[in-house]
Amino acid sequence: MPQSPVPVFETTDKLPADAPVIVVLQVAEGDLGTGAATLDAEMGGMISRACSGFNALTENGTCFDLVPPQGMNARRVIVLASGKADGMTALSLTRAGGALAAHLEGKGENEATLVFDAVAGLHLTEAEVLARVALGMRLRRYRFDLRNKRPKAAADQAWRVRLVTANKVELNAELIRTVAIADGVEYARTLVNLPPNHLHPESFADHLEPLRQAGIEVEVLDAAQLKKLGMNALLAVGAGSVRAPKVAVLQYRGKNADAHPLAFVGKGVCFDSGGLCIKGGAQMFDMKADMAGAAAVCGLMLALARQGSPVHAVGVLGIAENLPSGTALKPREIITTASGQTVEVFDTDAEGRLLLADCLYYTATRFKPAAMVDLATLTYSVMRGLGSIFAGLFSTDDAIAAQMIAAGETVGERFWRLPLDRAYDEGLQSPFADLRHHAKDMEDGDAPYAAAFLRHFTEDCAWVHLDIAGKELAETDGPLGRQGATAFGVQMLEEWVRAGRA
Repeated sequence: MPQSPVPVFETTDKLPADAPVIVVLQVAEGDLGTGAATLDAEMGGMISRACSGFNALTENGTCFDLVPPQGMNARRVIVLASGKADGMTALSLTRAGGALAAHLEGKGENEATLVFDAVAGLHLTEAEVLARVALGMRLRRYRFDLRNKRPKAAADQAWRVRLVTANKVELNAELIRTVAIADGVEYARTLVNLPPNHLHPESFADHLEPLRQAGIEVEVLDAAQLKKLGMNALLAVGAGSVRAPKVAVLQYRGKNADAHPLAFVGKGVCFDSGGLCIKGGAQMFDMKADMAGAAAVCGLMLALARQGSPVHAVGVLGIAENLPSGTALKPREIITTASGQTVEVFDTDAEGRLLLADCLYYTATRFKPAAMVDLATLTYSVMRGLGSIFAGLFSTDDAIAAQMIAAGETVGERFWRLPLDRAYDEGLQSPFADLRHHAKDMEDGDAPYAAAFLRHFTEDCAWVHLDIAGKELAETDGPLGRQGATAFGVQMLEEWVRAGRA
C-alpha cells in the first residue's frame, strides 16, 4: 500500500466507558464544559490543574499528556489546546487536529475519543469544530511509502477516532464533507508522490479509477484524436517521449446542477526535463511533480463527487512528458494551436503554457463553462516574486478572484493576485507568428507574460490562472502533511465551490 490506512471516524452521544485514550479539546481562558468537568472530577482535578497555568492553552495544537488515576479504564488523557475562543477558526482547528495526529503517532496510539464542549463567543458549531479537527487528523495522518522491506510498524495500523457530540445528525453531515475533502487531498498527494516510472502518459488513465468509482465520467483522448482536434501544441510538448500525450476529460454532474459547468484544467506534465533546453540536475530532481496541477483537479473532482456536491464540474487534464530526443520540440518552431493561432516557440522548458493553450481552448469551446480555472506548476518567476508564502493568481473576473483569495485564507492555501494587463501582450509579439510563447527576457517577470499568453486561448470565458509552482512539494513535515506532495489547491477550490453553492 503506498499510503496509510484511512482513519475511521465514529460519532457517539456519550463518552464510552471503554475509551483507552481520551482527548479533551479545550479553549484558553475558559471554564471546563460539562463533559470535561465530569471527566476532571473522576481524575481528581487533574485536567483543571493542567489548564490553570499562565498561557497554558493559548498555543493552538499544544498537547498535554495526563496519566489517569487508578480505577479509570483510560490509559491516557490528552488536553488539546485550541487557543482563545475568539481566535478559533476552521484553519486553526484543522491544524490542531494535525498536531493531535502527530502527538498520537509519537505515543504509538491508534485510537482516541475526542470530547469538546461548545463555548460562548465561538462562531462555529460544535459539529464544525469536531469535523475540522478530524480533517486535520486525516491530513496529517497520510503517509506514502513504497518500501517493501520495512517492518510492519504500529504507525501503519488503522485508526479509530470517536467524536462525542449531542447532535450526531449534524456531525455526521459535516463528516461527509470532511471525509470527501480528505479523500481528494490524499488522492492528489498520492498521484504526485508516485515515481515517474509508475505515473506517466501511458499509465495515467489507470490511476483515474477512484474517479470512475465515485461516479465521475472519464474520457481519455489519445494522440490520434488530439491530432484531429488540432491540439498540436500539446502534441509538440510530448514529441520527444516514446509515450504519446493524452487528454483526460472528467465530468461530474450533481443533483439539480447548472447546465453550464465549472471547468478545471490541470497541467499534467508527468516529467519535465526541459526538453532540448534541458534543465540542470538540481532543477530536474523534483520534476515528477510537474503534474501537480492535474493531480489537484483530480483531487477536487473526487472531493466534490464523494460529498455529492450539487454542482456541474468538468476537469480537463493535459498529460505529457517533456523529454529530449531526435523528435523533441525545437526552439524557433512555429506551431498551429487548436485555436488556429500560430505560436513561435523559444525555450522548450516553458512547455506548460503550450499544453495549457490547447487544453484551455478545448475546454472553453466544448463545454462553454460558467467559469474556467487552470492550475499549473508553471513558472520559476512566481516563486521568486512571491516566495514560499503565496501562490500566484491571475484572473479576468474580479469577483471570482476575490472569492478564491478568501477561500484560500479559510483553508490555509494562500494566493496573491498578480497583474493580467494587456500591456504584457507587447512582449508576446512575433514577426513570424501570431504569438511568441514567452517574452524576450525570461528573467523579466515571466509569470505575468505566461498568464497573458494563456488568456489568448480562453475564448473570453471568465477565467482564473493559478500558478502553483513551488507549492507542489514540501521538503519537511508540516502541520497538515508530511514531506512530499501537498495537493495544494484542492482545499481552496473545494471551499470556493462550496461557498458559491451556499
